[in-house]
Amino acid sequence: MRAVLLAAASAILLALPAAADTVLIDLTHPIPTFQPMEGDPTAPDLANPWFDSQPIPTFGQQTVLAIGQFPVGDGHFDIGRLVLSEHHATHMDMPGHFVHKGDKLIGGASTRLLHESTAEDLYGPVVLIDIAGRVSAELAKNGGKPSPDKAVTDFSNASMNVVTAADIDAVADQLENGTWLVLNLGWSQFLYDPDFATSPYINGWNYPGINKEAVDRLIQVMDEKGIKINGLVADNIGIDTGESSIGEGGNWTNSWHAHVHLLQRDLKFVENATNLGQLVGAGDCQLFVGAIKHVRGTGGASRVVALCEN
Repeated sequence: MRAVLLAAASAILLALPAAADTVLIDLTHPIPTFQPMEGDPTAPDLANPWFDSQPIPTFGQQTVLAIGQFPVGDGHFDIGRLVLSEHHATHMDMPGHFVHKGDKLIGGASTRLLHESTAEDLYGPVVLIDIAGRVSAELAKNGGKPSPDKAVTDFSNASMNVVTAADIDAVADQLENGTWLVLNLGWSQFLYDPDFATSPYINGWNYPGINKEAVDRLIQVMDEKGIKINGLVADNIGIDTGESSIGEGGNWTNSWHAHVHLLQRDLKFVENATNLGQLVGAGDCQLFVGAIKHVRGTGGASRVVALCEN
């Protein structure tokens, strides 16, 4: 009788689907920190980094971390104070990050700030666009290194080395309400560099991202399907291509196309992500954005994690 029961139990177990492999992927760069400048506790002393911190390209300043002590009988507690720019390292942009002059304001434009974000803003299924192979092939023309000269490595809007409208079309049927559209560019490898002007991450505003036509096609797809995705994630400094970022003639005219046209539509951006290549082949993934929630925040540092089941 026991043998019969064991055989029956084994048959039931064999009939059950195999348990899915679940993996957590951290998509977040560490924030480099520096001791405060003597005489100015708000300014970073780049000659005195904490541990192996290196400066990174930023639209703010490098992060200041001052460590104080709270003594108790058995020792003391270290207590730190941060001076941290909102749009620095891996972070989320809220719709209120962009304030339009009004002449091209879309209907119902959103100006929501961080304290107005909801839990639903911070979570959603991943739809992945992976162009890291195309980017790598272009970099191979220069020994794997970016060149600001588009004749050497070309990441202009007209090139195939950026996210295009065809890439949006390829995933259009996967886009739904609450989706996070993740753009794996393979660019996070170039983040750490002390000089914004010469950084390969900025590369003279010649870096991959989503081009203007792709932004417009994404808007068209959302309108046609009657949906609103949660936002976009990219491993570059600003979702847009470098060319779209700096604008026409390199003078900020008609610049930041994705920011202007998507933030107003209440989408969010996660910028300076990393490890996005680990999402390739990882199965069904859900994104969690652990954004800080300070009042009047236009964006903020975030711990971004993907939970994937294969």
